[in-house]
This record gives sequence, C-alpha cells and structure tokens, in this order.
Amino acid sequence: MIARVDALWMYPIKGCRGFSTPAATLAPTGLELDGIGDREWVVVDDQGEFLSQRELPKMSQIQTRLTGESLRVTAPGMLQLDVPFESEGDVIDVRVWNDKVAAVTQGVIADAWFSQFLGLRCRLVRFDPEASRVSNSKYTGKLIAPYKFADAFALLVCSAVSLAELNSRLAAKGHAPVTIERFRPNVVIDDVEAFDEDYIDHFTIGDAKLRVVKPCVRCTVPNVDSSTGEAGFEPGDTLASYRNDVRAGGVTFGVNAVIESGAGVPVVV
Repeated sequence: MIARVDALWMYPIKGCRGFSTPAATLAPTGLELDGIGDREWVVVDDQGEFLSQRELPKMSQIQTRLTGESLRVTAPGMLQLDVPFESEGDVIDVRVWNDKVAAVTQGVIADAWFSQFLGLRCRLVRFDPEASRVSNSKYTGKLIAPYKFADAFALLVCSAVSLAELNSRLAAKGHAPVTIERFRPNVVIDDVEAFDEDYIDHFTIGDAKLRVVKPCVRCTVPNVDSSTGEAGFEPGDTLASYRNDVRAGGVTFGVNAVIESGAGVPVVV
C-alpha cells in the first residue's frame, strides 16, 4: 500500500492548539521544527499535574506559533505572549498521567498569562533536555521509544479519508463537519481507503520507518469546538456508533506510532 503524506501538525504546548507545517524533521521523540519538538511545553496546576482540554476545553482557544526566537501564544481577550527559547528557570517535577517528568519553569509572566486566561493558578513548563521519557514496552517491545509531553507515544497518524467518512456520517445526521485538528494528529495520510490505517504495521517516510503500536482510543477532546472553547457530544457520539473497538478498549480514530529507525530525516508534505 502506498499512501501520501497530506499534512503535518505540531502542538508546541500539550492541550493547546497546534499548527500545520509543510515540512518538519522526524526526531526520535516525534516531529521537530528548527529543533523545537512536538509537546515541548505543558501547562500544569499548582500541584504539578498536567492540564488538558479534557477538564479545561477553553485550552482549545490558546493558539501557538514558533518564531525564530520564541514560542508565541495568543488567545481571545489576551495580549500576545512570547516565551523566549532561551528562557532559563528552575527544574521541577511535574506529572503527566503516571509519569513524573523533569521540566523547566518558564517565568512568572508566562505563569500569570495562563493563570489569567484559564482562571486557575497554573504554570507553563518546558521538557527538561536532560530528562528521559519512553513509551510503555508493553506496546513497543524491546524498542526504546522516547517522547516528550504527549500522552503515550511520539506520533499520532490519522487519515484524511477516514475523516471524510466520518463527516459523511455527521452530515447524514444533520451535523456540521469537523476538521482533522479535532483529533490532534501529527501525520495525516491520504490516497488510501477509509480506516486502512487500522491494518498497517509500519509506515516508511524516506529513509525512516515508523512502527504502528496500537489504535488510538479517543477521549472527549475531539468533542471540543475550538471556535467556542466548549465541549459537545459530536463527533464522539457518531464515532461510537461504528468505531467502538472492544479489543482496543474504546472508540478509536487514528493509530499511535513510534520511530523505529531513520530518526533525523526531513518530512515534507
């Protein structure tokens, strides 16, 4: 099977909006752009627990960009925030699911910005370059698969054709279509049949080999409308009507993947 890379997506801050990019580097921990990795930053509460759209759908309105020197953050009603890449802070421990991860604080201005917009005391922290976080060997076997602040794996692969199938079902129920951004993929493929990604063991992109490790079980995040910052019931309800995978443990859309070999190669749409 030959598929085409249709889009690449980066999410500098876990839980916030990302952006599509025409090219990126396939680093060991996932996509990188000019040395900045996917989910390089995370917002944590005052206990060091990560925050996400699951409990704070308003995070979907926080937009991110990378300039030559900073992480740029914008949100409705807020002044633009630029967090310099060279920011130096304290190393603290934060928790992402069951992992305790070393992270670097990004300063009181960034903390105040996020606290004001989200309405609770929180901090922006960056993945400590000296830290190590690897995916569960239950899924990767002997392969050591590092990643940063993503949920569990370096990459999420989705299909534009699978999205079109979903949107046709939504239209039949009188609902508006949803964009691929709802599902927060890193790599979007095209020129395949709907849900072919469920049956693929490996992808090759140039000299790189990606290993598919499991279907991605979806939470409530795809139900969040970034235009309003509010959560609804679609497309989750529609997906549940035909994508409930008992073996995977829930409703699936897309597949999780790790870099098996060839890290460092460029990826171009």
